[in-house]
Amino acid sequence: MSFQLEKYKGIHPGIILERLLAKKEISQRPFALSIGEHPQTINAITKGRRSLNTALALKIEAALGLEEGSLAFLQTYYEIAQEKKKVLRTPNLSNLRKSLFWDTDISKINWDKQYKAIIQRVYERGNETEKKEVEAFYGLPKIRVALQNSTRKPYTIHKNKQKA
Repeated sequence: MSFQLEKYKGIHPGIILERLLAKKEISQRPFALSIGEHPQTINAITKGRRSLNTALALKIEAALGLEEGSLAFLQTYYEIAQEKKKVLRTPNLSNLRKSLFWDTDISKINWDKQYKAIIQRVYERGNETEKKEVEAFYGLPKIRVALQNSTRKPYTIHKNKQKA
């Protein structure tokens, strides 16, 4: 079976595997046992909790009649997409003083996961340039969420800038 790989770039190969098994009406457990793998391994892959190594990808491709390397290709592009998400989500650091984040390495901050603490810190200790940078990066709706349950109030949000 051959399918267009281009349209699946960036999608975890386990999702594609799950769809292929469902389409062929094959249960995960018997399939896993037929290729000499633990059912838990196949389940973790189809749920996106585990990556697909090359050796297992080749076994699965052979068993399902897929083009050799197609699932490994998808795994590689999924990993590339995940790395791009990490790299691209950073505000303009030249607009934020490093001293604002004195207790941590600013290059290692996860700007998505730690957004509430970052926003609160900038609104507590930051200047107007830093507040504007945070507003441009996160958008006003996310800033309102981060500040609504804060113990320190009031915060002033620039109302002349609307970003969704």
